[in-house]
Amino acid sequence: MTQKDFFNARLTFETGSGPAAIYRLNALAGGVERLPFSIKIMLESVLRNCDGYTVTEEDVRALANYNAKSPTPVEIPFKLARVVMQDFTGVPAVVDLAAMRAAAKRLGGDPKKISPLIPVDLVIDHSVQVDYFNQANALLLNSKVEFERNRERYEFLRWGQQAFSNFRVVPPATGIVHQVNLEYLAKVVALRKDEHTGSSLPVAIPDTLVGTDSHTTMINGLGVVGWGVGGIEAEAVMLGQPLYILTPKVVGMKLTGRLREGVTATDLTLTVTQMLRKHGVVEKFVEFYGVGLSQMSLADRATIANMAPEYGATLGYFPIDAEALNYLRRTGRTEAEVQLVERYAKEQGLFRTDETLDPEFSETLELDLADVVPSLAGPKRPQDRVPLTEMKKSFESALVAPVKDRGFGLDESDMDKRIEIRDLTVGKTSSNLQSPISNLQIGHGAVVIASITSCTNTSNPSVLLAAGLVAKKAAEHGLKPPAYVKTSLAPGSKVVTEYLKEAGLLPYLEQIGFGVVAYGCTTCIGNSGPLPQPVANAVTEGDLVAAAVLSGNRNFEGRVNPFVKANYLASPPLVVAYALAGTVDIDLAHEPLGTDKNGQPVMLKDIWPTQKEVSDLIAGSIKPDMFKKSYGNVFDGNSTWNAIPITGGELYEWSETSTYIQHPPFFEEMTLDVPPIKPLSDMRVLAIFGDSVTTDHISPAGNIAENSPAGQYLISLGVKKADFNQYGTRRGNDRVMMRGTFANIRIKNLMVPGVEGGVTIHQPDGERMSIFDAAMKYRDAGIYSVVLAGKEYGSGSSRDWAAKGPYLQGVRAVLAESFERIHRSNLVGMGILPLQFKDGQTVESLRLTGKEEIDIIGLSDDLKPRQDVTVKATKEDGSVVEFKATVRIDTPVEVEYYRNGGILQTVLRKLVREAQ
Repeated sequence: MTQKDFFNARLTFETGSGPAAIYRLNALAGGVERLPFSIKIMLESVLRNCDGYTVTEEDVRALANYNAKSPTPVEIPFKLARVVMQDFTGVPAVVDLAAMRAAAKRLGGDPKKISPLIPVDLVIDHSVQVDYFNQANALLLNSKVEFERNRERYEFLRWGQQAFSNFRVVPPATGIVHQVNLEYLAKVVALRKDEHTGSSLPVAIPDTLVGTDSHTTMINGLGVVGWGVGGIEAEAVMLGQPLYILTPKVVGMKLTGRLREGVTATDLTLTVTQMLRKHGVVEKFVEFYGVGLSQMSLADRATIANMAPEYGATLGYFPIDAEALNYLRRTGRTEAEVQLVERYAKEQGLFRTDETLDPEFSETLELDLADVVPSLAGPKRPQDRVPLTEMKKSFESALVAPVKDRGFGLDESDMDKRIEIRDLTVGKTSSNLQSPISNLQIGHGAVVIASITSCTNTSNPSVLLAAGLVAKKAAEHGLKPPAYVKTSLAPGSKVVTEYLKEAGLLPYLEQIGFGVVAYGCTTCIGNSGPLPQPVANAVTEGDLVAAAVLSGNRNFEGRVNPFVKANYLASPPLVVAYALAGTVDIDLAHEPLGTDKNGQPVMLKDIWPTQKEVSDLIAGSIKPDMFKKSYGNVFDGNSTWNAIPITGGELYEWSETSTYIQHPPFFEEMTLDVPPIKPLSDMRVLAIFGDSVTTDHISPAGNIAENSPAGQYLISLGVKKADFNQYGTRRGNDRVMMRGTFANIRIKNLMVPGVEGGVTIHQPDGERMSIFDAAMKYRDAGIYSVVLAGKEYGSGSSRDWAAKGPYLQGVRAVLAESFERIHRSNLVGMGILPLQFKDGQTVESLRLTGKEEIDIIGLSDDLKPRQDVTVKATKEDGSVVEFKATVRIDTPVEVEYYRNGGILQTVLRKLVREAQ
């Protein structure tokens, strides 16, 4: 089917390897040349996809006339070039697609219509856990356990690999999705078949994407527009639907100067995160500009872009420039690919130089790179930056600060407690590999986990080589971490191992305990593995505030390890330093890390590398051939993966006995008729939460507690505690995930003050029970429930189970002071109503206790985006509190999603009707 070129924008240009079509932005009237680069790329998409129906001429004009200072909130239908997923979020997405196929057949449609229409890559990177560490064969042993634990999931993905078109799976032990994306999958500019004209000439398009992981934004460092969405949104995009987004404000962050000696890209990233979170960039784009960009490596840019979710932005974009081209060459892309990127970007006005006029931004702020100082972030949030020089003071203040102020609420008399660790051995968590170590004591702040992990920093050679140099100098001084520190190195790709070997640094990392344990997202996602039991016993006995120091991007409560309360993000070299010190309760600027072979104190400055040492190693150790070798047979080079049998045809053969993959109930009662929007009445309050409740709190990814509803359910099926795996790996089983909702060990329901964990008070009988049990009791009685919350509800990962779980528990509305972007859209995508308090109104100001019955008045088929409704709260004594709240359904398309009961129901009805 041909498509009219409404703006006469389709021409040809020379790619260096032959001609290709291009949809020229300069064919549009207006000041397109001064648009932010990220907006230009979105504009190209609507221009190229303008068909007068899904994307209209008015859509193109609206974005071409973008007013940065006061953007008109127009809904833009953004069609993406591809989708990336990781396995934690990818497995439930594929489960949903399999369930949609079954529903399509039941409703009289063609199951094969449920298949990705654009390229989708799923990278298996979240399933490996650090069970073995500090031993030569830890990598092999952890990989073996990974396949044993996750075989059901991997068999399912192998089915999906052959059942769906446009769907590739990158096997386990390859790397972290965002680093694989940066180093291999991303093209920056791609050539595609021109579906709109039927021409044999390919069309050049910007490489845009969404991913089912919030840190998809890491690819922004390479000039690619992409961000994280929930799995349900991603599934709709896979099935050919545009991603509808309101025209965003774009915050320009000007970078000048250069980093000082001793300062790392991680320190810069934590500084940027703190500044932007304070400025307020939720639901905005951030675009970096200024001459400081030319002083930054692409890996440094990617480190900053990665943490866009932590500063709250939709994306953190760096334009295409000479450094982007150099990076493509350094990572083994072909010269033809590089030429295509350069020629296309220059043709479209998408190429940045220091002479490029600054785009017009909605807001601006500025950072001189010379002002950045060594830093960490914690102990509970990534935006809470702590200068290294203030770390000891900050930690000790946090110990006694009230819990409501993100402290630990200890009594000052309890500060100096010391507990002996008995019968500790080194290596695997539960086996004796050496003779027991005696005379070890730990107190508050003891570093029990030190992990170089996560996409944020393992993509960056400068900080990894710096960590290797710190390890080398520490080993030469005779330093080692205390035996209670669980050390690990989980590179984001195999290339990291290659250049650490080439630099001669891997043996030194191994010598002090940082041997490679896995290629994947380990500690940062909660796959740190259990602590050695003697260490866990000591932490429990003393009720200690134990610490983890990791080079990750997330340090929310209960995420890293259930026995670790204080979690600090730091650069890889600082991770090594704190491992050596064995405590975060130390001033590394003035106190020694330890003593050398001669009993002399060793200071941090004695083992810290210079920038020249690091840059010389980068120049001499990293070669394009390393990338070509590592990714040469990326999709079929894992023999263990290839040996997994494939069963099933176009429909998946569900197994009632599986504890990992179950047929979800989302479409079981669905018909082709669209039900009317109805008022929500007589709802009960399931829980009341404070500020900064994350998706980790709502739907944990890590440890499944034995006494939790999910743990007890698995035990009832004969699953042993040792085989629980993590919540993240159980996301293909709704029965586990529904029980795991609101089950984080650190979540605080204000209806049960002073208590941590997923408990609530059932109304009206006042009985205390688990949130799951109360939800089921309400659901069985035909009563829907509502969640009340403070600011930034749903911050953190793009976790669709944080919406799916509450939906299955019977939650039909969430009333909060503010929402994080992805979670709000996920709630709508699951048919849950997000409501926002009016400014100045809170749970406290309205004196809501959770004992009320809640009615939402004003819901009907006439629902409009962001309209006000009346909330009626009837108290125990019959008195009533009424107030207005804003419906955070932000666009007309979202109204349709809500009307249909969710985004997938909307798409399924459309596809079935089209086939009939």
